[in-house]
Parts: sequence; structure tokens; C-alpha cells
Amino acid sequence: MLDKWTLGWIKPLTQKIAKGFNKLHISPNQVTVVGFLIGMGAIPALWQQQYYLALGLILLNRLFDGLDGALARLVGPSDAGGYLDITLDFLFYSGIVWGFALADPSKNALAAATLIFSFVGTGSSFLAFAVLATKRNINSIIYPQKSFYYLGGLTEGTETIIALSVFCLFPGHFPILAYGFAGLCWITIISRIIGGYYTLKET
Repeated sequence: MLDKWTLGWIKPLTQKIAKGFNKLHISPNQVTVVGFLIGMGAIPALWQQQYYLALGLILLNRLFDGLDGALARLVGPSDAGGYLDITLDFLFYSGIVWGFALADPSKNALAAATLIFSFVGTGSSFLAFAVLATKRNINSIIYPQKSFYYLGGLTEGTETIIALSVFCLFPGHFPILAYGFAGLCWITIISRIIGGYYTLKET
């Protein structure tokens, strides 16, 4: 829901840094992989309950996620790059939630499992529609710069990062926060399934 606003706000910064990366002959896929590895560093940080360190790594990962797209638009986007980006993004999101389960299994594991279950729903409804939208040449008006059809919803990337950040700032409340965000994810899942189904049915 907030992604369009966030992309417009961060675009000048990512474009400036991307131009510097391009001069150094750094590829978008290299940025994607390095960003993913930085994000994965948050998992052991969460395991050791180093929540502020984890938060810093999460936010740095998201900066790199914006940079790879900005760099790709400079040098020319590729299907392989788009595939790599979205695959590692979903691994990152679920990995962070798993990190909270590792931090306190007895307290957090069920809530983490519930949220990851919800992420499977948001991810599958998103990607399944993208595949069929490409097959039918349906283009996104809202996010034309994306490598594939970007089906929006109540809980998009920006909302997810806000949620992960709040988890890090208030780790003692992770279960209730995770259950609450999972509920919002299900609103997105249901709206995507209904909206996607009728869009495909009518085209």
C-alpha cells in the first residue's frame, strides 16, 4: 500500500548511489547478492538477541534492494536479475521471522510459524498472478518499472519492513505483533486472490 510513496521518496538517493556503483562496474546482481548476505547476517544477530544490530542489517539490506533496481534501470534490467531479486527477497523476509523464533523458541515459535505461513500466502498469490499476467501481456500501470506485474495489497514491501523493524524495537512483544501482522497479510491474500482471479477471468 505504501510502496509507491516509498519508492518515490528513496529514488533520488538510490539513483545517486547507483551511478557511483555503475562507474565502478558493479553489476545489479552483485548488489542483490551482497544485500541478501547482509540481510542474512540479521538471523544470527536475532538468535543472540542483538536486536539493534539485526535492525541495522535489515535496513541496510533494504537499501541494497533499492540500489539493485536503480542500477538495473541504468544498465538495463534482465529477467534473470528480476528473478534473483524477488527470490532472495522472500527468503530474506521469512529468514528474519525465523530469527525471532531462534531468539526465544518457547515464546516466539508459534507466532513466527503463523507469520511465515502468511508470507507463503502473500508470496504465492503475488508470484502466481505475475506469471499469468506476463503470459497474457497484462502490464502494471502503478509499477511499470518492475520486472514483472507487481500486484499490490495492504501489506507490501514497505509495510513488511516497518513490521520487521517494530519487531526489533519491541522484541518482547513479538508474538502479538506477529499475529497482528499475519492478520493484515491475510487481508492482502484474500484481496489478491479475488482481484487476481477476476482480472484473469475478464481478460
